[in-house]
Amino acid sequence: MGLSRLTQIDCTMPLADDRVRSRLRGVAVGLLTPFDDDLEIQHDKLEANAKSLSGDGISSFLAAANISEYHSLSQQERVDVTETAVDALPDSACVLAGVGGSTKAATDLIDAYDRVGVDAMMVMPPDHTYVHERGLIRYYEKLDAATDTPLVPYVRGFDPSVSFLRDLSRIEGVVGVKYAIEDPVKLGSAVAVADDDVVWVDGLAEPFAVSFWNEGIEGFSAGVSNFRPEIGLALFEALTEENWERAREIRDLTLPFQALRGETGTDNDLPGAISVPIVKKGLELAGLHGGSVREPIRSLSADDEHRAEELYEELDDGIARVID
Repeated sequence: MGLSRLTQIDCTMPLADDRVRSRLRGVAVGLLTPFDDDLEIQHDKLEANAKSLSGDGISSFLAAANISEYHSLSQQERVDVTETAVDALPDSACVLAGVGGSTKAATDLIDAYDRVGVDAMMVMPPDHTYVHERGLIRYYEKLDAATDTPLVPYVRGFDPSVSFLRDLSRIEGVVGVKYAIEDPVKLGSAVAVADDDVVWVDGLAEPFAVSFWNEGIEGFSAGVSNFRPEIGLALFEALTEENWERAREIRDLTLPFQALRGETGTDNDLPGAISVPIVKKGLELAGLHGGSVREPIRSLSADDEHRAEELYEELDDGIARVID
């Protein structure tokens, strides 16, 4: 595998794939994209968010990710926000960059990310209407052949077989799988037959961390931990120590805010429509930078914004009671 930014500085450090595996065993925070009122990217605010979260103890970051409004960014903007993250963060941080689209578009993006110096490619869920499991495996194989940088496929939005997940884990460059299917039994079955070197990551954030941990995950992506990282860090510590009572107590702090993320918002029947603006509101309430959202996402209604403020206060009180 190719050398990461850290190993380029110190060749005595582990190779990139081992380093990424170690970072996946923790909390991965998404870097949301702050837009101004004209929907232009505010790179200075993205940089400030990244530095703040790093200073709070986060070491794994998802740039140009789903929660970063990946599908509302141009190819060049994806590269630009990722470069901002890489430049802002210390060499010890691990940056995973979102990759998706056609094979040609994805490999072009991989080439650009390799020039930026990311640590891993997070392969986005397929956005094609019609997907064949064998065709999707071939897609991952072609992306793997295009780079020496490790891959972390993001499994979401489709219901693959256990044999697909097994074969996915056996692709040479795959060091982790971000599993975001509400099926812990399938997760456990896949982990049992997967390559032992692959790190399984809970892609459904804190609410699923406890149940998924018992099926084989070793890390999780952030939900409320995107703006209150102490929650994710405390939850990961409790899981690692097998302190299940404390883990459940910390997880339960996140449930009301996470449930709000799953709602439709106003004038809409599609679930999860306010997920990103709710997290952006959380960032702002935490003293970080959220900003506007691009279509097809819509800003919060006044009622939803007020509910987010109330739930944030409850979350803050819970943190003071359970974690601080």
